[in-house]
Amino acid sequence: MRLGVLDVGSNTVHLLVVDAHHGAHPWPAHSEKVVLRLAEQLGPDGALTEFGAESLVKAVAAARDSATALGAGELVAFATSAVRDATNAAEVLARVRDTTGVRLEVLAGDDEARMTFLAVRRWFGWSAGRLLVLDIGGGSLEIAAGIDEDPDVAVSLPLGAGRLTRDRLRITPDAAAPPSAEQVEQLRAYVDDLLDPVATRMAGVGWERPVATSKTFRTLARLAGAAPSGAGLWARRSLTRTGLRQVTGFIRHIPPAQLSALEGVSVGRSHQLLAGAVVAEAVMRRLGVDAVDICPWALREGVILRRLDQLGPM
Repeated sequence: MRLGVLDVGSNTVHLLVVDAHHGAHPWPAHSEKVVLRLAEQLGPDGALTEFGAESLVKAVAAARDSATALGAGELVAFATSAVRDATNAAEVLARVRDTTGVRLEVLAGDDEARMTFLAVRRWFGWSAGRLLVLDIGGGSLEIAAGIDEDPDVAVSLPLGAGRLTRDRLRITPDAAAPPSAEQVEQLRAYVDDLLDPVATRMAGVGWERPVATSKTFRTLARLAGAAPSGAGLWARRSLTRTGLRQVTGFIRHIPPAQLSALEGVSVGRSHQLLAGAVVAEAVMRRLGVDAVDICPWALREGVILRRLDQLGPM
């Protein structure tokens, strides 16, 4: 069957159309995305701005049309932290539904962690043993660990790269100067404070294979020397804490407007990279992780796999 999955994230609205059936590898047939940075479109009152809401409606309508033109039999649409946190989320969701006919399901943070964990488990298989999965998004950080397809622990924290860039570092994509050393240290302290209870909770949870997923981790791994995207989906990629510290020490002195010139750094997310690096270093340090394997599958693939499981053999 051909299935469309629409991911309304904090940074992008991403449509992925796959050909798949129960028990098979879902093969991408089409991918398209538009950068909206919804996390940066939340006003002082916590509501998504009119511009943000209208941009979302247009992006969802375009994705719906693409999925239909490509013959997708079903469009599974979901939204994560940017919409989840908006004080006017119910109104925005109703507007999207009434205008486009698409019903966006808002995922809870722990559900994000669980579906991402499912994707990683299916990618690495049972031989990976107990997994630890780390995922840094635009609005939140997800942590999950366990031996089965459903993790024993699933946690979501408001430590997304976009959120911290906006609220803590207060820098914009076109900033001509990097954040000050004081700003970076204050961010580190803030991240550590929020990680305190999670680090305590995870102290009794074991794992054999630490894994990271998401655009942030992939970009940091590339800057630390991992294989480029051109090496293919199956190339093994990893990120060490030592390599991460070196990358962080390097990029913290580069103005956000110039970061996109680095190989592997996208224009749309370059200004968020430092905040993402701070979170990545903090969570690896607090959990005692020296290195992570990078998994190409994440939340979207988890949603696809869960939907195929629900449909069963056809």
